[in-house]
Amino acid sequence: MNLLRALVTVSGMTFLSRILGFVRDFAMARIFGAGMMTDAFFVAFKLPNLLRRLFAEGAFSQAYVPILAEYKNKQGIDATHALVDRVATLLTLAVAGVALLGALGAPWLIRVVAPGFHDDMEKFTLTVELTRITFPYILFIALVSFAAGILNTWNRFIIPAFTPALLNVALIGMALFAAPYFDPPILAMAWGVFLGGALQLLLQVFPLARIKMLPRPKFDPAFPGVRRILVLMGPAVLGVSVSQLSLLINNIIASFLQTGSVSWLFYADRFMEFPAGMLGAALGTILLPSLSKLHAEERREEFSTLLDWGLRLTLLLALPATLALAILAVPLISTLFQYGAFRADDVFHTRDALLAYSVGLTGMILVKVLAPSFYARQDIRTPVKIAILSLAATQLMNVVFVYIGSLAHAGLALSIGLAACLNSGLLYAGLRRRGVYVPQPGWGRFALQMLTALSVMGAVLWFGAGESETWLARGGWARVQWLTVIVVGGAASYFVVLFACGLRPRDFRRRAVQ
Repeated sequence: MNLLRALVTVSGMTFLSRILGFVRDFAMARIFGAGMMTDAFFVAFKLPNLLRRLFAEGAFSQAYVPILAEYKNKQGIDATHALVDRVATLLTLAVAGVALLGALGAPWLIRVVAPGFHDDMEKFTLTVELTRITFPYILFIALVSFAAGILNTWNRFIIPAFTPALLNVALIGMALFAAPYFDPPILAMAWGVFLGGALQLLLQVFPLARIKMLPRPKFDPAFPGVRRILVLMGPAVLGVSVSQLSLLINNIIASFLQTGSVSWLFYADRFMEFPAGMLGAALGTILLPSLSKLHAEERREEFSTLLDWGLRLTLLLALPATLALAILAVPLISTLFQYGAFRADDVFHTRDALLAYSVGLTGMILVKVLAPSFYARQDIRTPVKIAILSLAATQLMNVVFVYIGSLAHAGLALSIGLAACLNSGLLYAGLRRRGVYVPQPGWGRFALQMLTALSVMGAVLWFGAGESETWLARGGWARVQWLTVIVVGGAASYFVVLFACGLRPRDFRRRAVQ
């Protein structure tokens, strides 16, 4: 399989999911605005998402996929299926217990993650109720992530990439059609999370059965592969916990800020997740199985060359996305969200957060490409140490930006962005110091080509965007039309200049490791 084609496929599915995500956010912004109900929902949904990243997509995947790839390449299908059976059983029992405890302990959890809500009992009570409905989502998504690890190892990327779209479909349907039947209406969104998780899990059954990897119940925590995964998960849990702790602390701080701060940060983060998912998560998804295979077979030079390919492709696509988000912040936010209860004031508050986040977008995406290089080598301790340092830097910057610099919620976003740049820089330095990564020739010419193209694209976007007030005054359809023209024009100018500078699509073709 061609990795560039696989990236296009995964990114395309992710693009569909992100578009549906924006439709979901548009519906929520129009129906609920940015206030008490949305603050409560976003905090409630953040808890199972945090645990999802900790136990499912985070620590578990980092430890599980390299061992799975090693079993498949060295021990054969029967041994791999035995590993899958035992891991699935243990994961189901563990996460089901966490989901039950989370639902029962929701009041105490909310006191920890959003202590500012306790002064408003209506908001606090609503958040607790929403949390209890959404918490089982962690069980669904943990098993979905488990299935994705298997399918990606078999180079079946389409279903795992499409799966997140089902959550957005469920939430859009509940927002548009079910909300009036709930009291308060925001409860419909919580049940949408539950429904979306169940649909995502059901989608995995047939693809797993097709490759004869559908799990069977086998409780055997002493199985050698299971023990190795648990050993690797120790530092992995710590590493992911550190990054999620940083987000949790930021959420706690935001709960004490002006009402709407949690929502403004959420909407700004949605724009960041668009390129981060299409580029960072997609590249990490297709790179980890191949890097794991190369490490297992001790093909060091090919390992370095594949990583070099990933870094160039990341910068080629992440830098223009970063520049576009910074320049088009108000056009994007007003076009997608400034309807109904979402006011002009909300646009500018969300813009402040988006500008701050965009400082670190390239760093965030690079982390998703650099970190799998360590995971593939079953070295999780190094990223953990770097994550701890990044957490400390984030909180120090929070003090400086939020309290001393009075940047409020935008200061929280800026801290996360700068910490992501620090994280990616330290990961890169670690790979170079160990000799794992050696840059291939041609980086100087490549940098000059990108700088030229970015300069032209930036000018096109800047003059095309015009004044912020113009966007607020335009009607919805007029915004969509003009924004489409600007985005297409900016993208076309970037790739035309790259082509004129000698860059060709064939330069990035690469076969997956078999």
